[in-house]
Parts: sequence; structure tokens; C-alpha cells
Amino acid sequence: MRYPLHIATDMIRWQVKNKVQGNTRFPVVLMLEPLYACNLACIGCSPERHTGDLKDRLSLEECLASVDECGAPVVSICGGEPTMYPEIVELIEGCIERRKQVILCTNGILLERFFKKARPHPRLLINVHLDGMRETHDTVCARTGVFDKAIAAIEDGIRRGYTVSTNTTVYRETEMDEIEEMLAYLTELGVQGVLLSPGYHYEALANRDHFLFLDDIHRKFKRVLQLSRSYAVGSTPLFLEFAAGLRDYPCTPWGNPTRTPLGWKGPCYLIGERHYATWDEYWNGVDWDYWETRSDPRCQNCKMHSGFEPSVVRHLGSNLRDVWTMAKFQFGPKPGGKPISSHPS
Repeated sequence: MRYPLHIATDMIRWQVKNKVQGNTRFPVVLMLEPLYACNLACIGCSPERHTGDLKDRLSLEECLASVDECGAPVVSICGGEPTMYPEIVELIEGCIERRKQVILCTNGILLERFFKKARPHPRLLINVHLDGMRETHDTVCARTGVFDKAIAAIEDGIRRGYTVSTNTTVYRETEMDEIEEMLAYLTELGVQGVLLSPGYHYEALANRDHFLFLDDIHRKFKRVLQLSRSYAVGSTPLFLEFAAGLRDYPCTPWGNPTRTPLGWKGPCYLIGERHYATWDEYWNGVDWDYWETRSDPRCQNCKMHSGFEPSVVRHLGSNLRDVWTMAKFQFGPKPGGKPISSHPS
């Protein structure tokens, strides 16, 4: 996802700091799940999130302690549905006070309520999940009217001065012509970027048939790579080349550590072999060498952005052409000629 200029510089400073300290592994984006509760039961989500129970959640203090322990410059607040979290505004403000970029990942249903309590900030990005146009998205969400509510929330957020992006999971049934229609529509609305990631056959959903295997991913993302030249696709060009099968990376599971109500989830956002009670137990307890190899059977069809966008960052300095490609992506105009926002921090 393209970030405002100050976030790019924050990320560069964070990388330089860790390299100076001799750290070969360091987190890039904290995936913070303050709760599992959700107001939808989408086909692409694991069953524990299909609940409205707010009792099992992290406290505000636990969330902010996790932000401090991890240290990553970007905090993605997800879930569950994070706008259901009672202290969501205080959580966002606490992250911003720590000079973190916050990505609020939401289905958009409760954003009108959120907007009444919150305020826009250059370090806050509203990321609305949208898996296609009206009929497709409502089918994925198993509820009529969700698409219209999400679009209304996107328009309202942009009108109120928020930076808004979207996030789309590409499934086996996804028609790429519809993805192009959606990209054209969202680019015209003025979204910051559309993050596209392949739906992955992970363990909690192993019996479902909506998810992609490698041949499916490569075929569909070659089309996405083409579309990224004309529309506001937020996934980096190097990740899209990887998803299209045109380059390869080791996985970087430690790049996006995940904090949940059960603890630190290891080894990665999708595979939860164990939940660790403390950051030190998680960071020093996972066999990162093993998981980086992608040799585990559960990793064979995974090309999720949460595991491989950090790989782009990790290997960026090894090729000057890649550095130039990423610089043009980050600092150049978006497709359509709209400049990327560059708010002061």
C-alpha cells in the first residue's frame, strides 16, 4: 500500500536503525486484533470471528503495550471488526501519539458511528474491505446491502477528510473483468489505493473450495499486474510480480506479527500453531528459519501480502532496478495522474 511521504521516511528510518543495530529480522507492520467479534460472517473468514461477543477482547492498555513491545512503524488494527471495539478511538489516538501509521481495517458498516467520535489525521488510513461489486460483495458477506453501506462510508470518509483505501481478496470464483470494473469505480471515487491479495487455502478453512492454488494465483495476478498500470492498485509492483509468478521470495512471517486476545500468534497471521503469552516468548520462540523456507505443507499455496510484502522490503536493496521501481511507485503519481498525499506529521 502506498503511504504518505512521512510514513515512507518512518519506514526507512526504522530499517536503518535495525540494520545499524545488527538486526536481520525486525517487524514492519503490527497486525493488532483487539477482538474477534464481528458483525458479519463472510465466507473468507475463520469461524471464531463470527460472533458478536465483546467480552473476550484486549484491554486498551494491553493493545498499546503490544504496540510499544513490537515497535513496528505501522499498526494495522483488524479483527474481528475493529469499529466494534469500545475504545477504538482511544486506541487510534494512542498509536498516533506514538508516531505510528494506523490502518483501520473495517467492513464499513459502523464507520458512520466511528466518524462521529473520531477525527481525520495524516497518520490514519481507513481501509474498507470490498471483494467486488454489489452482487459479489454481498454474496461474500452473506448479507444484502453491505456493498452500498461500504461505498457510502468510503464517500463519507473522503468527504470528511480521511484518507481511505480498500482491501480485496481474490477468490477462485473472482472474475477479473469485475475486478477491473471495481478498480475503475474506486479510482474515480478517489481511494488512496486498492490492496489486492489472493485468497489462501489456510488451515481453518481447509475444507472450503473458494480459495486459490498457485496456478490460479499466477493467472489472476498477471491480470492484476496489468491493471496496476492504469488504476490505483495499492499492492507494490514487486509483490504483484511475485504473486504473478514472475519472481520469487522467501517468506517473511516475522514482518507482520499478530497480536490477538489469545496472545501473540505464531508463526504468522494465518497459521496459528501457538499463541505466546509475551512478545519475548513469541519473537524468540518461533523457528523463523523453518518458516522462511516455505517448506511446510500449509505454505505451499500461500502468496498472501502479509507474508510477502515484508519480503519485498527485506530484499529491496539487493537490486537497484527494484529500488527505482519502488521509488516510482511510492513517490510518483498514482495511475490517473493523482499525486500521492504528502501530509506533514
